[in-house]
Amino acid sequence: MKNFFNTIVFALLLGLIMQIFAAPLVLAFVASSTNYRIQTDGVSDGGGLATSTSYSAQDTAGEVMGGVGTSSSASYGVKAGYLLMQDTYLAVAVPGSITLAPAILSVGGGTANGSGVWTVTTDNPAGYTMTIKASANPAFASGANNFPNYTPVAPDPDFTFSTPAASSRFGFSPESTDLSSRYKDNGTACNTGALDTASSCWDALTTTDRTIVSRTTPNNPSGTATTIRFRAVSGASNTQAAGTYTATTTLTVLAL
Repeated sequence: MKNFFNTIVFALLLGLIMQIFAAPLVLAFVASSTNYRIQTDGVSDGGGLATSTSYSAQDTAGEVMGGVGTSSSASYGVKAGYLLMQDTYLAVAVPGSITLAPAILSVGGGTANGSGVWTVTTDNPAGYTMTIKASANPAFASGANNFPNYTPVAPDPDFTFSTPAASSRFGFSPESTDLSSRYKDNGTACNTGALDTASSCWDALTTTDRTIVSRTTPNNPSGTATTIRFRAVSGASNTQAAGTYTATTTLTVLAL
């Protein structure tokens, strides 16, 4: 009975990769309607876009040269001149390391949960994507011992987290207003519908990038939060080796 009192301690270590460009800019445009938006304009008498199979070039003739360049203050940043406003602002607010709780008994099973929130802000007109992957397979391990990656019943994520009584599993579930279609649901199934039901659509965290967020519009200055939930479960008749289990995860945010 000694093993019954051993506990499994969890820590989820998150490594982050993100692309952040330039200083914060105020999202502005010179003309718009319900069908279009012009970010910048200029006066010239020639030039345009030229392409071939190996290059793409955009030029202008007769552009006014006075007043061009970069200007800034404590509250704004402006790049004036032909095509100078093409830089994209992308910022990501990230959580620290995440601890799953409570600790699980080595014999007798249990469930440990943890979550973190990432807030992405961008002025990029095409939006951004967010992907997630683990640094190891299985993702959640303690030395030679591990929790196997979650295994959905079908190719789509499982709407509810399930674990056979004699095994253990580790998985994740994202929540956001900009979820990729794989993690949206209709209230009972995933990869269908338009809902974002809390603590649903559980998937495996593998070493392959999985797109969890796909946004197609800018969201500056408010930003958009994405919550990622992590869960480890040991079944009631499973014996899981005691130890400190960790997973290192990489989130990549790319402007489109």
